[in-house]
Amino acid sequence: MLRFALRRLLQTIPVMFCIVTATFFMVRFVPGGPFTAEKAIPPEILRNLEAHYGLDQPLWKQYANYLGHLARGDLGPSFKYTNRSVNEIIGEKLPVSLELGGWALLIALLLGLPLGVLAAVKRNSIVDYVCSAVGMIGICVPTFVLGPLLALAFGIHLRWFNVSGWYEAGDRILPAVTLGFVYAAYIMRLTRGGMLEVLHQDFIRTARAKGASETRIVLKHALRGGLLPVVSFLGPAIAGILTGSFVIETIFQIPGLGREFVNSAFNRDYTLVLGTVILYAGLIVVMNLLVDVVQVWLNPKLKFE
Repeated sequence: MLRFALRRLLQTIPVMFCIVTATFFMVRFVPGGPFTAEKAIPPEILRNLEAHYGLDQPLWKQYANYLGHLARGDLGPSFKYTNRSVNEIIGEKLPVSLELGGWALLIALLLGLPLGVLAAVKRNSIVDYVCSAVGMIGICVPTFVLGPLLALAFGIHLRWFNVSGWYEAGDRILPAVTLGFVYAAYIMRLTRGGMLEVLHQDFIRTARAKGASETRIVLKHALRGGLLPVVSFLGPAIAGILTGSFVIETIFQIPGLGREFVNSAFNRDYTLVLGTVILYAGLIVVMNLLVDVVQVWLNPKLKFE
């Protein structure tokens, strides 16, 4: 397993290099700049700002300097927030986004897994139809529609929760439900499909012939194999939850990293955009590696190859 993990991590080096290179030049080619504002800046002040941040140098030299700082773990200064580095901003905002993503993932698993198992066990019954309907609603309704609807119903009309902010424990509920419900629908459908496939295997019929209870068959024999599609989906799902937090943090005014990423794109804050992209790409790589390890643990037929 250690060789497998090291090999996968080494393979990510050229991938991360391509991501950094593509992002660096894409943000530079976007019209406008970090110091473009409604009020015109005097030319001498603009030249001083560009010289201070090294933007007056040739593009290839800026790229080489950025790679040199990146190799030392320095993501550079923010162009928008004076006297603050990208490392400081990420260190401050990332815990909020990780907490939101963690609660959303927990809701997705707690809602999607039981509904999927229940739908598979009660196949073609009213329970199956209700669970499938819930899953279809979650897939069809995007987060930027579900979020305002939940805020309107439970925040404005019922006044159960705040519709913005990240101060009280209740402020986590609406954003986490909005983000987690969509992925709960996918998890439910994948769990149902995986369980239906396993429940028709020969070893399940053998367990029933030996007199095993239905609960034991589902929880001990079928669930492990039925969760394999869900485990495969968790890598992209976690990536989707992290990137989906951009929209949720904007809707509910959450001071997380996703909201800062959106603002940095509008402000042409090159270094903050690059730092956020690198961080999320690295998190996705790590989560996909963990998913591969769990897959081998759940399925003895697979090997660390």
